[in-house]
Amino acid sequence: MRRLIPTLWPLALMIGGVVVVLDNFLLIELDLRPYWPALLIVVALSLLLRGDIVPSAQAQTFGITRGSVESGSLEIESGEVDVQVRSLRKPGRLIAGQYTARSRPGLAVRNNHATLRMERGRTWWLSMADWDVGLSNDLPWDLLVSSYLGRLEVDLGDVQVGRAYISSGLGHVYLVCPDHAAGTLFARSTFGDVRLAVPPGTQARITVNAGPFARVDADGARFSETEPGMYVTHPDSEALDLDITASTVFGTITLS
Repeated sequence: MRRLIPTLWPLALMIGGVVVVLDNFLLIELDLRPYWPALLIVVALSLLLRGDIVPSAQAQTFGITRGSVESGSLEIESGEVDVQVRSLRKPGRLIAGQYTARSRPGLAVRNNHATLRMERGRTWWLSMADWDVGLSNDLPWDLLVSSYLGRLEVDLGDVQVGRAYISSGLGHVYLVCPDHAAGTLFARSTFGDVRLAVPPGTQARITVNAGPFARVDADGARFSETEPGMYVTHPDSEALDLDITASTVFGTITLS
């Protein structure tokens, strides 16, 4: 059935175009205005069921082998598209997942360091399918993931992380933290919620920047507020595995 959809969709558009042309030249008498709601219903169903306006423009899978790469940077600007980032289970690949149809992530390698870019502005604007990104778990990564509307779900539980900046304007941000990170992890949303999951036993310090309309929900059994806006998992320990900054203006910051 799915194989028939890409064929039937352009066929339906062609038939519709022929009908409009015949109507414009008065060869047939047909009032098309009553049929516009049906077109809107078809578009809405396509978005709901497939994540795309045009069924033939589904997201496509991709994969890039690791080669001699020893470290990586991932830069994502997804606009209104939702993004999921996770660890790859199988070795041998640098990155793999699901991306917008007719597009591939940009890749540049220099001195065994790979820089990958996924930019909404370089993809087909009609495609709204989610981006799913799997990262190699045997090399360190720096991440910059941003959107203005899309939801960002970043699971770094099995990923080696240097630094990470996860930010959305209107969307929610969900960040599963690693056991250790060399640099600071930033999780930010202006209007959406920010949810952090810190692994048990991890020595973490979380700086919370909550706006006047924001709310903070911290698990009191795990997190201690040593000073206003500063939460730690083990207040008696000087060691530090994670340094995290979470901020929102209108949403809720959840620490778990």
